Amino acid sequence: MPSPRPLGNITRGTTNPNRLRRCDRWLVATHRDRLTKGELPHLVDLGHGASGVTTVEWADRVRAVRPDVHVTGPEIDPERVATAQARARPGVDFALGGFEVPLPQGRAARVIRAFNVLRQYDEAEVEEPWRRMTGRLEEHGVLVEGTCDELGRLGSWLTLDAHGPQTLTLSWRLRDLDASRLPSVVAERLPKALIHRNVPGEPVHDLLRLSDDAWRRATPFAPYGARQQAVAAFGEVATQVAVIGRAERWRLGELTVPWSVVAPRSGPLAQRW
Repeated sequence: MPSPRPLGNITRGTTNPNRLRRCDRWLVATHRDRLTKGELPHLVDLGHGASGVTTVEWADRVRAVRPDVHVTGPEIDPERVATAQARARPGVDFALGGFEVPLPQGRAARVIRAFNVLRQYDEAEVEEPWRRMTGRLEEHGVLVEGTCDELGRLGSWLTLDAHGPQTLTLSWRLRDLDASRLPSVVAERLPKALIHRNVPGEPVHDLLRLSDDAWRRATPFAPYGARQQAVAAFGEVATQVAVIGRAERWRLGELTVPWSVVAPRSGPLAQRW
């Protein structure tokens, strides 16, 4: 009996080394307990792209805190899976699959990372893949779903669990920001659930405008470096909206807020599940 067709649509498959380093660094730092506690964790890099290089990099970064981690990279394109097999090794494998997240013996995943896989979908189509992927998580597992540019210098990601979206993280290479290239440039790399909501009256638009205004007001710190400017700017943001994390994350070009800060005002994603 033939295997069911993997769920999802084939993406462009563009892959660059270190493209997902910002999200990897954030995950290891902010979810260390999730990675290090309990039995051997199984992580899933859903949609590993043309080469599988980011799957191997993810495994290496997580192994710094959890040496026995196992990472599987599913892809719905059989040719990409075949290409990626050259990178397979103990603790890292690749498989044909999509949003159904196939794992041996129906095992659940501790973390699913799904980057740049929902950009081609309509906003109304996002919730079903979210539900399928979160349904394949361990009880306290997490889905990280996001988007970044080709070099990984600009991006954003959501965390979700069985109860729905929990947080949004915005990420910049700080030295790329200046008086004309403001934090709102990340709008072009918002997750699909939010990218069309960057319009007046929507919370994510308000957050980006607030960040731009704070960045401008922090200009006196620019001579001391982009990190000092970011600490001042995001510190100001934190006085006006709920922010998760403090200066040690802001200095790295990260700003994380609860989903409630940016949840759309209308539509199926306006409320938590």
